[in-house]
This record gives sequence, structure tokens and C-alpha cells, in this order.
Amino acid sequence: MSAPSTGAAVGAAGHAHGTDSRYAWMRLGVVLALMTLGSSAMYVVSVVLPAVQAEFGAGRAGASLPYTLLMVGFGVGGVLMGRLADRYGLMTVVLIGAAGLGSGYVGAGLSGNLTVFALIHGVLLGAFGSAATFAPLVADTSLWFVRRRGIAVAVCASGNYVAGAIWPPVVQHFIGTVGWRTTFIGLGVLCAVAMPLLALLLRRRPPAAVPAAVAAGAATACGAMLAASPPGPATPFGLSLNQAQVLLCIAGVACCVAMSMPQVHIVAYCSDLGYGAARGAEMLSLMLACGIVSRLVSGAICDRIGGLRTLLLGSVLQGVALLLFLPFDGLASLYVVSALFGLFQGGIVPSYAIIVREHFPAREAGERVGMVLTSTLLGMALGGWMSGKVFDLTGSYQAAFVNGIGWNLLNGAIAAWLLWRVTRGQPAPDALAQPRHG
Repeated sequence: MSAPSTGAAVGAAGHAHGTDSRYAWMRLGVVLALMTLGSSAMYVVSVVLPAVQAEFGAGRAGASLPYTLLMVGFGVGGVLMGRLADRYGLMTVVLIGAAGLGSGYVGAGLSGNLTVFALIHGVLLGAFGSAATFAPLVADTSLWFVRRRGIAVAVCASGNYVAGAIWPPVVQHFIGTVGWRTTFIGLGVLCAVAMPLLALLLRRRPPAAVPAAVAAGAATACGAMLAASPPGPATPFGLSLNQAQVLLCIAGVACCVAMSMPQVHIVAYCSDLGYGAARGAEMLSLMLACGIVSRLVSGAICDRIGGLRTLLLGSVLQGVALLLFLPFDGLASLYVVSALFGLFQGGIVPSYAIIVREHFPAREAGERVGMVLTSTLLGMALGGWMSGKVFDLTGSYQAAFVNGIGWNLLNGAIAAWLLWRVTRGQPAPDALAQPRHG
């Protein structure tokens, strides 16, 4: 009698804490708050770029180096943090992120030269800080939802843009009142205190991590649905797994080289045009606030039309927004174009996680999601530096926008080609990962 009773108890517990449960939605709220804190570094460094350039006497490309190293560390660290999350659980990884961000902000605030400032951004704020609060959180969220996976992943990923909407004007205010160094130290204290408290709410492992024996004893639990999912196609898009992965990674780099131009340089661009850094920080905040809307809407669209079509739609719209930056450089028009850019491109990065869940074996989703998201971060790193270098060579951001448009065309071409292969009758996504309507 004891075994059936135990199985029933486990089943009830699994349902209460299984996929699409109330606990899963509560957990999503915690994850959103953590990503909002953890992603702060990539926007703070953009806002502080003019002040750092002036203090350290650097060129625009040199002043962009901290952002570049931050994103490289962000991307490379994401792979490591994903593996640590698989082995030790998400709470442990978030605690590492709290330590990295806390010490990194304080160290950057005390740095005496640009080299130290940049290295701290790459190692502490990037690899051991923000990296812990992006790819691992997205991958974990994809395991807690089945019926509403698209919108859940979009909500999670929108934390990155919530950070972009909140932090630029806040940081710009404190830079103007107490200086950028004191501002960095204050951010370090905030992350060191708040993130561990939130991490304590993430002790439970996702349903997919439940041992097979427990899952079998809880056959009625929602978590068992994911644990028992089919292995998925061995030839996504009619390609080998590695070929498909490489193409998605190239697409991830290309879209984010294009995306980084306005996000990284809009504050400096506005300063060069004579509008001031504060106006640029407001535009960045507006851009990323609109990106929140875009990510949520794109998540709902993704549940209807799938990841590939959502990626292609986002790529086309991002290209349109980048084109609009070329003829319009008035103050009012820049606010409008910044808002449109945010509305158009916010759904691109989350769509990669859905594409992986739709077209790759479910058992490999965590690692492969991490690899693709890492490629997007490396694209942001490359694009942030490249735009600064183009500016140094030409003395203008016009060529940098054109460069971004070219990379965006590459991303759209890959997305269109993969979609063409799918619509030509290549293997369809596994049944569990199909877009849902209810």
C-alpha cells in the first residue's frame, strides 16, 4: 500500500509545482525581477560611455571596449552558467551572479584606468554576473511551461528590456548628481543584497529534472509530460544538428550586430548631434520600454505562427527601423524612430529559444538554447565595438547604421532560407513543441 500512496503524493506535489502551474507563474515573476537586475550592466555601460571617454581620454572605439568585453564575457559565461544550472540548480547560479555583479560594480567604480574598467566588465560583470541571469533563466523558463511556452519565454526575456527601460534614466540622474563612480558602487550594493533574497525562491528544480523513476510514479503530473516528450527530429530543417546549430548561431550574431548600433551608441550619437547625453538616455529608455511590449506581443505571435516566422518578421521590421535612422536626425524624429526600433526588434532574441524547442531534440534544448543566446550576445559585443570603430574611421554614425543594415540582411536571409526548407516539407517540429492555441 505504501508505494501507491507515495506515488499519489508525488503526483499531487508534481501537479502543484509542475509545468504551467501557479508555482511556475510565480517563479516566472521572480525570474523577471532577477533578469531586470542582472541585465543592468549592459545598459549602464552605454549610459556612462561619454563620461568614461572624457575621464580616461579615450577614443570612441576605446570607450566602447568595456561594453564589448562585457558582452563577450556575458556570452561565454552563459555557456558555463547553463552547465552549472543543469548540475547544481538555478539558485546556485543566481548566487554566483549576485557575487559577480556586486563585486564588479564596486570594482569598476574604483578602477583607475580604462583597461581595468574594461576587464572588470568582461570578467565580473559579464562572465560571472549578467551571464548568470540570462541564458540560464530563459532555458529554465522553457522547462516550466508547455502550453504557454512562447509567452512565458517572452516574459522572461523581457526582463532584459525592463532593465533597459528602468536603468538608463536612473543611472543618468545619479551620474549627474553624485558621479559615475558612486553610482556604480551603489548598484553593486543593490545587486549584492537583492539578488540572493530572490535566489532563495528558486530552490526547486524544473519538472524535466525529476528522476525518471519519480516521473513514472507521478504519471498524472504535468511535469511528466515534458519528461516523456519525444526525442525530436534528428535533422532540423533537413540539416544535421550541427549544421542547423551553426546557421542559427550565425543568424544570432548577425541580428545582434545590427541591434547593437542604436542600443550601444544612441547616447553618444545624441551627444554628437548636440542634444546631450540625457536626451540620449531617454531615447534608450524609450527604445527598450517599447521593446518590452514587442517581446510580449511577439511571444503571443510565436505561440500562433512558430519561432521561424517570428524571427523573419522581427528581422524585416528591424531592418526598416535601421533604415529610418539614416534620413531622420532631428530630436523629435529620433524619439519616434527609437520607439519604432524598440517595437520592431524586441521579439527577435526570444524566438531563437522557441526555434530550438520546436526543431531540436528536447533532451538537448538547454545546451543548444544557451549556445544560440551566446551567439546573440557575441553579436552585441562585436556590433558595439564595430560601430565605434566605424565612427572613429569616418567621423560619423551614418556608415555605422549602413553596416548594421548589411548584417541585418544576412540574418533575414538565413531565417527566410530555413523557413523555405521547412515549408518545402522538411521534418516538422515535435508535437509537444508545436505552437499552442489554448
